[in-house]
Amino acid sequence: MPREPLAQSRHLGTELPGPKSVALMQRKQAFVSPGVGTTLPVFAARAAGGIVEDVDGNRFIDLGSGIAVTTVGSSAPRVVEAVQAQVADFTHTCFMITPYESYVQVAQALARLTPGDHEKRSALFNSGSEAVENAVKIARSYTGRDAVVVFDHAYHGRTNLTMAMTAKVAPYKHGFGPFAGEVYRAPMSYPSRDGLSGAEAARRALSQIETQVGAGNLAALVIEPIQGEGGFIVPAPGFLAALADWCTEHGVVFVADEVQSGFGRTGTWFAVEQENVVPDVVVSAKGIAGGLPLSAVTGRADIMDAVHTGGLGGTYGGNPLACAAALAVIETIEADGLLERAQEIETLVLGRLHDLKDPRIGDIRGRGAMLAAEFVDPATGEPDGALAKAVAAYAHAQGVITLTCGTWGNVIRFLPPLSISDELLSEGLDVIAAALKEI
Repeated sequence: MPREPLAQSRHLGTELPGPKSVALMQRKQAFVSPGVGTTLPVFAARAAGGIVEDVDGNRFIDLGSGIAVTTVGSSAPRVVEAVQAQVADFTHTCFMITPYESYVQVAQALARLTPGDHEKRSALFNSGSEAVENAVKIARSYTGRDAVVVFDHAYHGRTNLTMAMTAKVAPYKHGFGPFAGEVYRAPMSYPSRDGLSGAEAARRALSQIETQVGAGNLAALVIEPIQGEGGFIVPAPGFLAALADWCTEHGVVFVADEVQSGFGRTGTWFAVEQENVVPDVVVSAKGIAGGLPLSAVTGRADIMDAVHTGGLGGTYGGNPLACAAALAVIETIEADGLLERAQEIETLVLGRLHDLKDPRIGDIRGRGAMLAAEFVDPATGEPDGALAKAVAAYAHAQGVITLTCGTWGNVIRFLPPLSISDELLSEGLDVIAAALKEI
């Protein structure tokens, strides 16, 4: 029997966590590695639209989307239907053994959706980390060079190579070294802190790259067009374009890591489009498949063709269930006007945040439904991670899922599903406003 639709309203019927979640947390502590943490001590039972319901029947407004994954909404109807149909046909064959059409369809769609009208190829994987790592492999194969440049505040993953590429030590890197070599870090454009124009920030970064790495040694420059875990940092206009032009001039592969910012999250298919930059390689994951594990590396045909047959792959890469889901996600974004919806969310959220006029909010930034407020000590401008943590904790206690981020943990990010209603979004922001009044 089909269940009743999930009510799109916030509801707290028990103390948090409720008794069923408490019991499940005890089981988690008994059987799951403590290295796997949780943000809220409640266990999900259902999710749809802008609501997550826990096992005790409490309903939470979702301003996190599972870290930007359920962009089209959890349990989106087209995704559910597509996955149900695929699971009845087959769940796995391994594309490297007996291929199937949906993998090719996803690659064809990525060729259409990623920036640029050049010939493209894609390879599919499971996670953002895996795709970033493969993008580096591909760039090294194409250029015959070893070095990779990444940026301050960057987050690229938790594998050995991507930990080396990630900037923040705790909790991502602490105690897990030594890390892969030939990874170099350059200063990021951070307008609210460095005060530099895009051109000035690019000159600073490129001077350091040329001095400390050397263009002739560099295989790839990997950058998030809007940084994710690092604090939703939007670089100053012109910064990305200057880096991309330099890469073209010196034969360096420009890789846009769009794991968090891609697939409609920022109001365009990919955030880099808003800077009129066409990357050599684009990395996709998170929102690509509506919650199923899928990632992709899409790049210029000559770059992707440089890898020998058998050099790319993986047992589960491009799993047929995930491919079916990805095709349904693309259809949903296009049919339901979700790029435009992301832009509406941007207007609503930024307007509400600016209306707060709280001097402890040092910067409000982002694009589409990838938005953030950075908390600071108003007297010094220093990051205030304690305040961000307290605001998030208040929101959690009131039934609103919010996430912190940033190098100093002083940023609250807003990543609502694009299917959320204005009413739920406004109610969630009311809770944030109430937190700031109380704390």
